[in-house]
Amino acid sequence: MSATKSATDSVRTSILMLSDTHGMSMAGMIPNQSADVCIHAGDLTDESKLEEFHSSINLLRAIDAPLKLVIAGNHDFTLDTPAFQKKIQEIKPPLEPELVQKFYGEYEEARQLLLKAKEDGIHLLDEGMHTFALRNGARLRVFASPYTPSLGDWGFQYHPNEGHKFAIEPGTDVVVTHGPPRGVLDRTDSRERAGCQDLFAAVARARPQVHCFGHIHEGWGAKLVAWRRTLSEKKPCFLADIDNASSALVEQLGTIRQTQLDTPEEAERKKNKLEAYQRQKYCSASFSREDAGRKTLFVNASIKGDAESGLLQLPWLVDIVLPRASREEEQDTGSGESVKKTGRKRSLEVDLAETERAAQRRRSDEDDER
Repeated sequence: MSATKSATDSVRTSILMLSDTHGMSMAGMIPNQSADVCIHAGDLTDESKLEEFHSSINLLRAIDAPLKLVIAGNHDFTLDTPAFQKKIQEIKPPLEPELVQKFYGEYEEARQLLLKAKEDGIHLLDEGMHTFALRNGARLRVFASPYTPSLGDWGFQYHPNEGHKFAIEPGTDVVVTHGPPRGVLDRTDSRERAGCQDLFAAVARARPQVHCFGHIHEGWGAKLVAWRRTLSEKKPCFLADIDNASSALVEQLGTIRQTQLDTPEEAERKKNKLEAYQRQKYCSASFSREDAGRKTLFVNASIKGDAESGLLQLPWLVDIVLPRASREEEQDTGSGESVKKTGRKRSLEVDLAETERAAQRRRSDEDDER
């Protein structure tokens, strides 16, 4: 492919990434910079209350991007109806139904709020693959998953010992999960790794341009990870399958916040850097076309900081290069609509309808054989 054709068939695309806003309005902190896409990686709320979902929708409306992609987080448990029902049933003595409805709404009510917000360009993504034709002419393939490992009873969680299958398809441009992969921007304040090994392995095999997540607030930052040419056969892991010499840290909390160990020069440099970021209200990173298949940009976009400082962390504006959408994709979807969606979570109505269509096809085939 010639350089001219390659440039013609690709579209530079900007994505504003944030996560873990926990019902905050981010007043005065929303970037003025426009983006082609906004991605929110979950924990829209703190307690999954309806008023928090309304605040989050207003926040997303205020962001200058024609397409806003959203996944749930563990705090958004009313979007996980079985988990919501289980929580209510386990409360002793039982709560008054009117009280539950006042703060949390009916089952599925929070989900309906987000689905209705599609008219504002907001798309709630269930687990699976999603493809979008963007307004700038690009085609974006996204894998989304709200699931995180935990021993608790919040939403969209699985037991760490049982693991979880992240079915990321080859050719995925951006992976959006609530939790981090094990070994990358996943350290807690106690210096423990809190990421998921299954997720790391799935991302390592798919090698997307970007993996955006949150959940571990103190892991905020961005890192460009280079993959080893040959991955571990059984299950890739961060200890064996990252080429650390060719990887590069873009930014993390330790590189912009002053500590007692900093020299005066280091402290001044961090201060100036942070003030510059705060003026523009975001940090930036980019992914080069030449790195496709060899590297992945990992972004922990958690906004809510630690309880002691009360500081909010900055969103990320990331530039990537996407293939141009075909005419068929643009005609089928219009700008910003999903071209294709594959995933494990589907409605009962869809399953029943497809079952009936399959039965009709079998009956038709049998009639033809006769």
